[in-house]
Amino acid sequence: MPMLLETVTVRRVERLSPSFVRLELGAPALADLGVDGPLLDQRFKLVLPDGDGPLPSFEAADSGWYAAWQALPQAERGHMRTYTIRDIVGEGEDTRLVVDVVLHDEGPDGEHPLGPGARWASRARVGDRAVVLAPRRGVAYGGIEFAPTPGARVLLVGDETAVPAVAGILAGLDADAEGHAFVEVPCAADVQDLPRPAGVQLTWLPRDGAPRGVALQREVLACLESPVVPIGQVEVDEVDPDLWETPTYSSSGEVVAEDGGGGASRSERAAADRQTVYAWIAGESKVVTGLRRVMVRDLGMDRRQVAFMGYWREGVAMRS
Repeated sequence: MPMLLETVTVRRVERLSPSFVRLELGAPALADLGVDGPLLDQRFKLVLPDGDGPLPSFEAADSGWYAAWQALPQAERGHMRTYTIRDIVGEGEDTRLVVDVVLHDEGPDGEHPLGPGARWASRARVGDRAVVLAPRRGVAYGGIEFAPTPGARVLLVGDETAVPAVAGILAGLDADAEGHAFVEVPCAADVQDLPRPAGVQLTWLPRDGAPRGVALQREVLACLESPVVPIGQVEVDEVDPDLWETPTYSSSGEVVAEDGGGGASRSERAAADRQTVYAWIAGESKVVTGLRRVMVRDLGMDRRQVAFMGYWREGVAMRS
């Protein structure tokens, strides 16, 4: 198969902070794991057992693996979740995929139970098994959305679920990159030291009990010098359940123009691009929708210069 679809074992578990646990997953087949370039926001799939149920086998899987997996009973199929590769460490058969998983606060009475991925990660022990669907070095895989216009200032915006992707993007930026990253996390203890170019500012926004997204939206709009503060209420029917909009794709079917430069020459457009901002925004869908509404509709940002991704939706279980 062009991608890796392999059973892995947990090699290491580290509780980074109240909201993050780091797992290192390994298997001899991961010797071929990797991408041709920086990881950036590279996604991969993780297949987990359903509670104490069995882990599905993908031995001798072919191009029909997904349909075959979907046809299994739930107790045998387990759950599939999408995460970001935080790092790849080791080499050869000792190569390990590093993933940071967010453990949401379940509330004092357990009214916000952990989903299958976070529940598995919170209980993971060395030797536990899972299945990864991940990029094979030298083979096109997809799963990277960060694609700024050359020379553009970067604006990275995310909540705790986007921290691994923001970390990968910051680490992969050119040394002369400029811009700002805003990251909202549940509490001050979740703040991490993320290497980045000198020209990129990083602002952490611990909620510490405050409503989700309020500080994040306020700081981002202030950075853009927007007069629209605060963002108005986002209604449920405004939120695309599959919110995923990049310069080349729209989950809502919106047509994204390939060239908005009109009659400008290539050199004129390139000069203008150097003055633009490329925005990459990921996190809870309702918060992302509010930012999208202001940035595209009210501020008139070029859709070719923004990527909005709903990594999750509060109160809604993610689909496999």
